[in-house]
Amino acid sequence: MALQEVQEQSVSSEVTLTERAAGELQGMLVENDKQEAALRVWVAGGGCSGLSYGMALDENAPEEGDVVMSDKGIKIFVDELSLRYMAGAVVDYVDDVLGGGFKIENPNAVKSCGCGSSFSTGDETMEGLDTKAGGGCGSCGCH
Repeated sequence: MALQEVQEQSVSSEVTLTERAAGELQGMLVENDKQEAALRVWVAGGGCSGLSYGMALDENAPEEGDVVMSDKGIKIFVDELSLRYMAGAVVDYVDDVLGGGFKIENPNAVKSCGCGSSFSTGDETMEGLDTKAGGGCGSCGCH
């Protein structure tokens, strides 16, 4: 299967990073000797609110259907289906009582679970995304 042309977007692209998130990611890339890797962000069915976020460092080339972005020197890969639920989202890094971690501020979320890793946009019927796998994230007691 041939890889379709990958869309390049500028810093004003659909998913962006805060300065803090970019700094943490840059440190992770250097620490793990993965300077050429990208941040892959996706949405999957599941969690207490119907959808959940996923993030990982991806050393592979973009996949078919990926939108490739760049913000603050970090490459970001988001598949087209996930991007429909995440347009305008901002990835941040926050510290709390339990330590630090990445958090996604999503303007499309109309409700989210107490732990912040599960959300709903009110339109989870999009083809290709199974949102019936819910049942709770397990970390916030809201399942």
